[in-house]
Amino acid sequence: MPWRVTGDVAPPFTLFPFLSNTHSSTPLLAPRPSTRELRPSMGEALIGRLEAAVSRLEALSAGAHPSIAPRGLPDNTASAQDPAILAFDDLVTSALGRVSASAAKIGADVDEVTRLVEKAFLVGKDLLVRTKQTQKPTMESIAAFMEPLNEAILEASALAEGTRSSHANHLKAAAASLSALAWIGYTGKGCGMPLPIAHVEESWQMAEFYSNKVLVEYKNKDPDHVEWAKALKELYTPNLRDYVKRFYPLGPVWQPPGSVMNKAPSAPAPPSASLSICSASSPQPKSGMSAVFAEISSGKPVTQGLRKVTDDMKSKNRTDKTGVVAAEGNVTRSAPSFSSTKGPAKFELQMGRKWVVEHHIGNKSLIIEDCDTKQSVYVYGCKDCVLQVKGKVNNITVDKCTKVGVLFKGVVAACEIVNCNSVEVQCEGSVPTISIDNTSGCQLYLSKESLETSITTAKSSEINALVPDANSHGDWAEHSLPQQYIHAFKDGQFTTSPVSHSGA
Repeated sequence: MPWRVTGDVAPPFTLFPFLSNTHSSTPLLAPRPSTRELRPSMGEALIGRLEAAVSRLEALSAGAHPSIAPRGLPDNTASAQDPAILAFDDLVTSALGRVSASAAKIGADVDEVTRLVEKAFLVGKDLLVRTKQTQKPTMESIAAFMEPLNEAILEASALAEGTRSSHANHLKAAAASLSALAWIGYTGKGCGMPLPIAHVEESWQMAEFYSNKVLVEYKNKDPDHVEWAKALKELYTPNLRDYVKRFYPLGPVWQPPGSVMNKAPSAPAPPSASLSICSASSPQPKSGMSAVFAEISSGKPVTQGLRKVTDDMKSKNRTDKTGVVAAEGNVTRSAPSFSSTKGPAKFELQMGRKWVVEHHIGNKSLIIEDCDTKQSVYVYGCKDCVLQVKGKVNNITVDKCTKVGVLFKGVVAACEIVNCNSVEVQCEGSVPTISIDNTSGCQLYLSKESLETSITTAKSSEINALVPDANSHGDWAEHSLPQQYIHAFKDGQFTTSPVSHSGA
């Protein structure tokens, strides 16, 4: 609603003037018209809220916020003329000023939480000034440095969680958005925080959940609430995000090491000069062949340190004639201990669907009798064992086994042999597919019903398939599966054929 004044008054003033840290006796804002000069139809409550908002903005313009006191760091001329600080002032004036103006129209606790947002941004500005006057803190001291901002965020969070307000989504959106200011505490890759630009975007995504609820709730009810939600979003994206991208893409700029202002704790003093001189004057002991030649050239008897051979040590005087001299004292040596990494042996049906046979050694009487086509069998880590499956199952897998034999009635899907050595598998019924992978030594016994099975091998060797011999009754005919191939390029493509060896 526009201002309406009568009589001779000051010229119109700018609602959000340019922020400045300099203190001048001349007020930055022209006097506001009194409430008596306003149009009588304007409500007193709205007038009071507008006056409160303008008063806060005057305090922002003057750089004097009652909740922020200097912390031993003077706001000198250099920081006042810093382009990054001046740009932050512009951000507060334009983007945050729009949020404050919308909150003043709504009033109540929305106006209160917006004041806390203003407070947090002013604390953030104070920290940015201090970063350029302080050396980079350690992981232990960064918490103390960020404590003022943390207190402001906790104050807003307490307001959002401690009251049952009709504007709960407003409060939660504002409180959650303040975590975006934590980018000021970014000290490097090891601080556990993403880069400042990504941190601002991720923090707003958490607050946008409640901001969208405000937009949906008041879309066709009250445009002031919609304006507040939109202004809050634009405060962070794109305004704060673009500000960080322009001035602090890799984090705040700290005072260079060695500065006299707020110098970081110094490192321990170096050792005294006398110690260095003494250590330099004392020669280092020689080692290796240099020590041997030095000992020989020293003029001392070279056999001085050798033990004398007594008469009882001579071979002609020994009765055992082994030539071994007993050592002095009893020397005990402990054998290296090897701990088994294998788990306990298992033979169980899990969840009614999977038979598990694990870590059996030397057990040749493993039998699975009660099974059906909905169950599978998994054999793992067994050695020198024999397993019988007296029924048709869905799938059988033999994994990391050595010298294991598996005899089964039939399989619905496939029989898989993986990472095994010297195994034997016999099928008494039918099996559609047999897969052998990374296995060295495998004997396949196929019945007449399983002669049409498909055998797939990969990275395996010594694979033999035995089938019933048609010429003799009860005998097996052995066929070796090739493991070497010839690849030849013919007629524009490669042809592959197994290597055949002809005997003499």
